[in-house]
Amino acid sequence: MKNALKKKLKAFFKPFYRLSRPVILTPVRIFFKGLINYISFFKDLNEYNRLIPTKRINFREIYPQLFGKTSATKLDPHYFFQQIWAFGLIKQKSPKEHVDIGSKLDYVGMLSVITNVTFIDIRPINVKLDNFQSKAGSILNLPYPDNSIYSISCLHVIEHIGLGRYGDHIDPNGSKKAAKEITRVLAKNGYLYLSVPIGKPNVCFNAHRIFSPYDILSMFDKLTIKSFSVINDNGEYIIGANLEDYLNAKYACGLFCMVYND
Repeated sequence: MKNALKKKLKAFFKPFYRLSRPVILTPVRIFFKGLINYISFFKDLNEYNRLIPTKRINFREIYPQLFGKTSATKLDPHYFFQQIWAFGLIKQKSPKEHVDIGSKLDYVGMLSVITNVTFIDIRPINVKLDNFQSKAGSILNLPYPDNSIYSISCLHVIEHIGLGRYGDHIDPNGSKKAAKEITRVLAKNGYLYLSVPIGKPNVCFNAHRIFSPYDILSMFDKLTIKSFSVINDNGEYIIGANLEDYLNAKYACGLFCMVYND
């Protein structure tokens, strides 16, 4: 009886939740912008119902999306360009197998079109996809023997390690330990494709760290840099950049292609 009542109450309140969800727990500026956008939403709803009076949308079928009417598509330059950069270099090398550690899912999914991909993350995903598998693992304890992986990518990940953002333990040396562990599993003559925030060193707790470009070379001192590109503070993608030009950047993204030829 109680379960039946709960289901009825859930069904009754669900449309109200969907109606209010776009502005629930949003910052004040977004909240008031959302309230204004409801006017446009209901105007569009009425227009739709007017054009198809025999198939009117009822209250239980509304799913308000209030912030899509923009003059330009929202773009995060770091993530957009870094994935193009890494995908292009990996495609050029054509490895038989590739391991990615914690990068964006759309990027690793697309990589499966050109090679066999294993995705390592503390939060593995369960998907069925050709040439793709996901394994649970920590960047501080990768499930591979020493010097066993010939192609690794890790995009916008190591700057978070040790800050607790994703439930990991607090550790001021987390990024350095992650670099050491990646180096451990990288095979001789193996390639690493790494992206991190670069510029004037800082810890923006608990979001991320910003590294000097030379800090990265020091952390991966057993590797040789093959190429360096960058997404600068203006969101511009620059291929073949100079490390020295970004020592005082605010929040650029360094793209490091490195090889282990010790």
